[in-house]
Amino acid sequence: MTILIKNANEVITLKSNAQGPRTKEQMQEIAVIENGSVLIEEERIVAVGAYEQLKADFPEIIKKAETIDATGKIVMPGLVDCHTHLVHGGTREHEFNMRLNGSTYMEIMNAGGGIHATTKRTRETSFDELYEKTMQHLDVFLKHGITTVEAKSGYGLDWETEKKQLEVAKELQAAHHIDVISTFMGAHAVPHDYKGREDEFVDVVVQEMLPKVAELELAEFNDVFCEKGVFTPEQSRRILEAGKALGLTPKIHADEIEPYQGAELAAEVGAISAEHLLVASDEGIRKMAEAGTIAVLLPGTAFFLRAPYARGRLMIDEGVPVAISTDFNPGSSPTMSLPFIMNLACMHMGMTLEEVLTATTINAAYALNRGEQVGSLEAHKKADVLILDVENYKQLQYFYGMNHTHTVIKNGQVVVQNGILLKDQ
Repeated sequence: MTILIKNANEVITLKSNAQGPRTKEQMQEIAVIENGSVLIEEERIVAVGAYEQLKADFPEIIKKAETIDATGKIVMPGLVDCHTHLVHGGTREHEFNMRLNGSTYMEIMNAGGGIHATTKRTRETSFDELYEKTMQHLDVFLKHGITTVEAKSGYGLDWETEKKQLEVAKELQAAHHIDVISTFMGAHAVPHDYKGREDEFVDVVVQEMLPKVAELELAEFNDVFCEKGVFTPEQSRRILEAGKALGLTPKIHADEIEPYQGAELAAEVGAISAEHLLVASDEGIRKMAEAGTIAVLLPGTAFFLRAPYARGRLMIDEGVPVAISTDFNPGSSPTMSLPFIMNLACMHMGMTLEEVLTATTINAAYALNRGEQVGSLEAHKKADVLILDVENYKQLQYFYGMNHTHTVIKNGQVVVQNGILLKDQ
């Protein structure tokens, strides 16, 4: 299929001469083309620029193109949601009510709620039920302009359920329009039957689960919850290094509830990203900047738990590449609206309108090792393109709490039109 998008008020390309994820002032540079056009052939972007220039350079391709008139709208890259717990059983709205009545996240978890409650439900839920539920969630993501999503396991804490989660994600990667990128997170919590024997569970993760994940090619990344009362920095290091030896790129849930040297550990083990970081130390932030570790910040979690927000402004100023994500999960961030998360980042983490666009496109793509394929509108990249029903990019956050997605093009194919998923018609 050949598509020409023309007459857009703005085309936000995110194109840059920078190599790798954007840092500091680079995060402000979103490369806007006014009255711009995008030419797509098959699954790839051919060119981006002024219509007259594209017509002169590619007359034969334009002759056969289906034209989409984007007058009064803006065009930008598909959004990348680089931290989710996509595949899970059940919901936990009763815990939301408990928090409103004064219980803390860790109190709920220690009482058998939290991750353990979802683990129980996920173990009980069949593969087919998980598949159908997750398919529906992916449809919602797509209608909000998300074209690439990360999916963590971690609601099994035993091999069979972890494998089930990862296999659901793998099948949906093949079946759904959205690219689903898998992360193994068997070390999301310590199972009840290993309480007091945490090192033995680490042995299970390292010696039994990780080799099977690698052998079956079920995940690209390996994550661990480094948090007081969950996994220590020493245990986390062991899990991440074991995954690296098997070819799994390390990620880490770090410094979410208490400062615990998680950011420092991320830099030391060469993690592609450290995630949450609500209470990361100054030293940890400095080390992440030096190592080029991407900070994946999750303001929806702080919002929903009524916790302090991560210091996004400081991290950017210190030279840490920052991405933001929904952290979609049933306990601490049950939202699939990345546009709302962008607004929270502006309002509560000191990020600019331009920085949140960078953080949900090119930097988020690099957090999934996809920065050379998606995250910006450039020739030869995958044609993951959004048309948004606003007059300029500043209105995306000005009109908050709304879904402005008009059209989604995924791999060169129109999959959402007029805000409607085409398979729904």
